[in-house]
Amino acid sequence: MSVPVPQPILDHAVINVADQLESASARFRRLGFQLTERGHHSLGSSNHLAIFGENYLELLGYEPGKGSQRADLWQSQLGLSGLVWKSSDADSEFQHLERQDLDGDPPASFHRPVDLPDGTVTEARFRTVRLRPSLIPNGRSFFCQHLTPEAVWQPAWQRHPNGVRNISEFVIVAQDPAHSAQVYSRLFGAAKVLACPEGAFVLRAGAATVRFASAEYAQRRFGPLPEDYDGSARMVALGFETGDLAQVRSALQAGDIAFQEHPEAIVVESGEGFYLALRFT
Repeated sequence: MSVPVPQPILDHAVINVADQLESASARFRRLGFQLTERGHHSLGSSNHLAIFGENYLELLGYEPGKGSQRADLWQSQLGLSGLVWKSSDADSEFQHLERQDLDGDPPASFHRPVDLPDGTVTEARFRTVRLRPSLIPNGRSFFCQHLTPEAVWQPAWQRHPNGVRNISEFVIVAQDPAHSAQVYSRLFGAAKVLACPEGAFVLRAGAATVRFASAEYAQRRFGPLPEDYDGSARMVALGFETGDLAQVRSALQAGDIAFQEHPEAIVVESGEGFYLALRFT
């Protein structure tokens, strides 16, 4: 039986905040994002989400006394640590990973209670399947099948003071960007990963573009890399599509966030963005 090749569509980006849920959520609200109330997964982790049109941002951490649960998650560096793809069938994705010798563990199921904007309570349920951890330095990449998408994509949660509509760019920096992109060529097909004139490789992922770039390219576009960057492949920056840069500027000023103005973009460097850079266009 043939197994379809999955399509690369970004579902969400995970930011590891470990035991800093309070300070990280306060920082992202100051950056102009509306965050959902804190959620608690059945596996022991906790989160806040910033929901956009097609994708979303997840601040993932743990509350006091729960650091030993899902302890493998907290081994990654603080900051951007998860590249997550949309899935319509986690079992099919797992079969594809097996055939491409990319598989990690079989699909896992989990859930979390959700307080909806209308005051009712529901449950968000997911199935995820992960690429083999040894193939993804300094983070994770996995497919996420939303069994209850209406518990995530609520219109009331999709309006942000900074006007962000979607994550538009996910940046992985590496000494050898072509080598870093190879796992995704195997995952989605070599024709999906394209070289671009600026010296990076790009993978179109729905509303977003995943970009594999050299340190020099990333610094020109996003400013200084995290101080502890050691040259290995690492997720370091996000770009956002907005409705109006004036709205971004106003939100950042209201949050007392330092930023740099570039032609047709506003950049918040990694020192202000909780260990990752953010570029608004």
